[in-house]
Amino acid sequence: MTGLIITGGSIDCAFAGAFLKDKTFDMVIAVDGGLAAVKQLDIRPDAIVGDFDTVKGELLEEYRAIEGITFEQHQPEKDETDTELALRTAMEAGVSDMVLLGAAGGRLDHSIGNIHLLYACLQKGVKASIVDEKNRLYILDQGKTYRSGEVWGKYISFLPLTEEVHGITLKGFKYPLTNRDIRIGTSLCISNELEAETGTITFWDGVLICVESHD
Repeated sequence: MTGLIITGGSIDCAFAGAFLKDKTFDMVIAVDGGLAAVKQLDIRPDAIVGDFDTVKGELLEEYRAIEGITFEQHQPEKDETDTELALRTAMEAGVSDMVLLGAAGGRLDHSIGNIHLLYACLQKGVKASIVDEKNRLYILDQGKTYRSGEVWGKYISFLPLTEEVHGITLKGFKYPLTNRDIRIGTSLCISNELEAETGTITFWDGVLICVESHD
């Protein structure tokens, strides 16, 4: 199953509308304040999740009147963020491939936390990515092949999520590497570019944050 989660961070609705055009998802979840973007994008959510502290009451009541939408309301005093709860709801429903909109660009603590939530998805065998008008971000624990017509933008950056990542080899990139180890605290693998039609990254231990981006 595929899933779309729209959270309460920064969303460029013009971009989101173009990105979602002709795409379908098996499950759509609005997260608290993200319901405003759902309304603007004219998307019908399957579920609305959160403590509802950042969504207008009249908007919430409008969606409560629509049959077939599941409401999952939580107390503001809780251990998890609303986005984590939405991811849990999606995974419990069987979603194994999901896109998050509005998961970056707002509060920095939530943005960083959402990146860590992608790692939690990876650990459960769920593919997940954060997308906005300039970036596509996801987590890698194994190698990947990149094709020039499929990447999000000009730049491809790799940052260690674990303390160390061992044996990075980059082929087909402007700045190749061979069996290189990197640690948290380095910017060595930021702003690389494909030099060939395809490029590959391989490594034998560790976890990387990958960001495909453009200016």
